[in-house]
This record gives sequence, C-alpha cells and structure tokens, in this order.
Amino acid sequence: MPHINAGDTAFVLIGAALVCLMTPGLAFFYGGLVRRKNVLTIMMQSFISMGVVTIIWVAFGFSLAFGGTDPVTHHQWALNGLIGNFDYVFLHNVGVAPSPLYSSTIPFLAFFAFQEMFAIITPALITGAFADRVSFKSYLLFLVGWSVLIYIPFAHWVWGGGFLMQWGLKDFAGGIVVHLSAGFAALASVFVVGKRVLLPGEKLAPHNIAFVALGTGLLWFGWFGFNAGSAGAANGQAAVAFVNTDIAASFGMLTWLFLAWYKDKKPGMTGAMVGAVAGLACVTPTAGFIDPWAAAVVGIAAGSICYGAVLFRARMGWDDALDVWGCHGVGGALGIVLTGVFSVGTYAGIAGPGLISGHLHLFGIQVAGAAITIIYSFAVTWLILKFVNIFVKVRVSPEEEMLGLDEMEHGEMAYASLDAG
Repeated sequence: MPHINAGDTAFVLIGAALVCLMTPGLAFFYGGLVRRKNVLTIMMQSFISMGVVTIIWVAFGFSLAFGGTDPVTHHQWALNGLIGNFDYVFLHNVGVAPSPLYSSTIPFLAFFAFQEMFAIITPALITGAFADRVSFKSYLLFLVGWSVLIYIPFAHWVWGGGFLMQWGLKDFAGGIVVHLSAGFAALASVFVVGKRVLLPGEKLAPHNIAFVALGTGLLWFGWFGFNAGSAGAANGQAAVAFVNTDIAASFGMLTWLFLAWYKDKKPGMTGAMVGAVAGLACVTPTAGFIDPWAAAVVGIAAGSICYGAVLFRARMGWDDALDVWGCHGVGGALGIVLTGVFSVGTYAGIAGPGLISGHLHLFGIQVAGAAITIIYSFAVTWLILKFVNIFVKVRVSPEEEMLGLDEMEHGEMAYASLDAG
C-alpha cells in the first residue's frame, strides 16, 4: 500500500494552485484581445467557471470522471468504458488517504483538487471563439451542459479508466481532454452563433496588448503546474515535463513571431504571445513522454501549423474571434499525434514507443483518439447550443452587441471613468 509522501503532496498542491491561476490568466489574455466594450464580459465568463464548475466537480463531476473501478480488484462496472459512477459524489470516500485509483503517494483530495482545476479552465477556453455576442444566461447553461456532456466523459475516457485509456492512448496533461475538446467545441460554436456585428468603420484589433502579455505570462507560469504536476509526483518525469513545456513555448513563440513578421513586415507582440500559447497547448499531451530536443520540434510545429490554421480560418471567413480553434483545436490535435511520433519509454516507463522508435501501434491509437474527439466534441457542442437556444436566446440582439455587452449585460464598464471623461 503506498504511503503519503510530503514532497509529492506539496508538489501536486502547488501544481493545482498554478493551474487555478491560469483561469484568471486566461481572463486577462482574452480580455486584452477583445474590444474595450466587451472586456468585463469575457473576463466574467472565465471567472464564473471557477464557481460553477467547482460545484459540478464536487457534487458529481469528479465521481463520473474517475469513479467505477474497484481499487483492489480493478473490476470495472458495466459502463466504465464510457462513464464513471457515483462512488465519490460530494467527495464521499475522497479523503486524505492515498488515491486508490493509481499507485499514488498523494492524498486522494490532492488528486481531486488538481483535476478540478483542469475542469475549470477547459470550458473557459471556448469563450474566445464566440466573444462579444453571447448572453450571460445562455453561457451559464452552456457551461453546465458542456462540462457534463463533454468534459467529464473525456476525462473518464482518457484518464479515468475509460475506453481510450484501455486502448493505450497517451495524453499526459490534456491534449484531448482540454485543448482538442475545447478547440473543436469552439469551432462548432462559431457556426451556431454566427459572425459579429460591427459598426461602420469599427476595428477588431485587441484593445489592450499589455493585458494580453500579462495573461500570457500568467498562463506560461501556470502551465508548469499544468504539465509538470501531471506527473503526480516530484520526480524525473515532472522535471522532463517542466523543461519540455518551456522549450515548446519558446520555440512556438519565436516561430509564430518570425512568420508573422515576414508576412506583416513588423514583429508584433500579439502574434508572439499567441504563438507561445500555441506551443504550450501543443506540448501538453506529450510533455512527459518525449526528449527535450523533440519538444523543440513540437514548438516549431505548433508555431507554424497553428499560424497556418489561423490564416486558413480567416480565408474561410469563420469568426472565431480569438482563434481558439487554430491554437487549441489544431494545437491539441497536433500534440496528440506527435505523441505517437516522439514518445519514448525512458520516463517512468509510462509512454510506449512511437514512430521515431520504429513502432506504429501508438501512433495509430493517437490518430484514432484525436478523430473521435473531434467528431464528438464538435457534434455535441453544436447540439448543446441548439438546445440552450430553445430556452434562452444564445445570441444577444444586434443593438446590444453594437453597444457592448459589458454595459448591456452586466451594467458595468471596464473603463467607465475614461468614457465619462
């Protein structure tokens, strides 16, 4: 029976706190990218996820994601390949003893807390796609529906003993569970919600690039907890994931910067920040499974392919306001596939060998898992939004949209003193 290790416990709890910080970081990142009349609205959408998803996770979400496997016999209940059960509702049987799900040296509550922070930030990622045009009431319903019908099943399928985990799919810190699921949900929302309404001559440029930089810094900092903490212990795999995270983000940032510089003739800061986030998203599923030199390749691939996806999206006329699909959807898919290419068995013996080691099996599983995720997340998100629209109109009126959602939806303005002057 494993024993609690103080160092591992402290490491995972600090990791959970870092992941928690990422949601406010996302609020600043997105808040800087939107127009000034919608700053509070999109920041509120991130922050409110911290409250709503916590309640879901405590009440039944964690149980449905990770319940259903007997810790002694490893017997799985009938639907374990698809969803967990109610073993852990309202944190029943979730205490300070070592986690029964894995050979763990941390309290079960620490594992719960770490997973909770992932569940919080994932639906908030989607909001960048439909920024400036969705009512708060409909967003709350969407937040609940998406968390229950998409995030929780994916968490179970990949990490909780579900069918993708049984297949042998490798997703170290959330390429499928977080980024790919959110990215293709974002794309579905773009088609359901439609394009933004603009006033004559109105520009869509970011209103506060300093906020974007602040948000990027908070996200980058928190991502060390996101990825390294996913090792579940203060060990060598955590160190590898930490280093790979920084390498991929750096190469992603520089690749995007130079590509945009070549195209636009000037080195823009916004592009550099978005490139770093693309590198972080792409390395997430593979951070603990690859050598550091491969993380550089992952970062370059993220910076170039995600940048190309953003240009493609623009040519197609899809109004993904903050390019959630291009960064998180494409980046997450790319990271999952590259896990099947660069994975090695060096780190804690967890990762099976990939194509670079001459093995095709893992690569095939990764591609299949990515395809299933894309189809399920896109289709179910589309259905959730259509269903919500029956009861609460998802999109605000054109008049509200043109005046700004901060004032019309929330009765507040981020820059009220400046406007008054």
